[in-house]
Amino acid sequence: MTSDVLLRPVREDDLVEFFLHQQDPEANRMAAFGPKDPSDSREFAAHWARVLTNPANLVRTVEVDGEVVGYVSAFPAEGQTEVSYWIDPARWGRGHATAALAALLRELPRPVHARAAKDNAASLAVLRKCGFVVVGEDSGYANGRGEDVEEWLLVLPADGPDLGGH
Repeated sequence: MTSDVLLRPVREDDLVEFFLHQQDPEANRMAAFGPKDPSDSREFAAHWARVLTNPANLVRTVEVDGEVVGYVSAFPAEGQTEVSYWIDPARWGRGHATAALAALLRELPRPVHARAAKDNAASLAVLRKCGFVVVGEDSGYANGRGEDVEEWLLVLPADGPDLGGH
């Protein structure tokens, strides 16, 4: 399916929706590298305060038909630009993540980097549809699973697909 996705700056009231989306146990397991305790509203608020006040971060709310369905972000990580996204699990499988990531990528200079748990086939599909290629692997402790998880390192190279921007 395709979606009519709109990206816009994050508003304070969006955080309520983001917090609710984060409560899904399966979403946390799939994402793997999320918060230690997704139900900790204070840590959630502190995290988002840090994210939204850092001018190096580019964060957008994802809307479909006027409803907040998630967010996409780009942030500095080890001297590179890395992207991340979170879509309401009730909206999975509708193309929202792919459309939102493609729209965000139009705002970013290349190369762009990403990570995904090796067994997160859906996220890997989103990244590949947007032109990312696997360039390595890593592992680390994943709060969402309570164990070390292997992950793919991906890059959208400077000469990657033109998504209508750069």
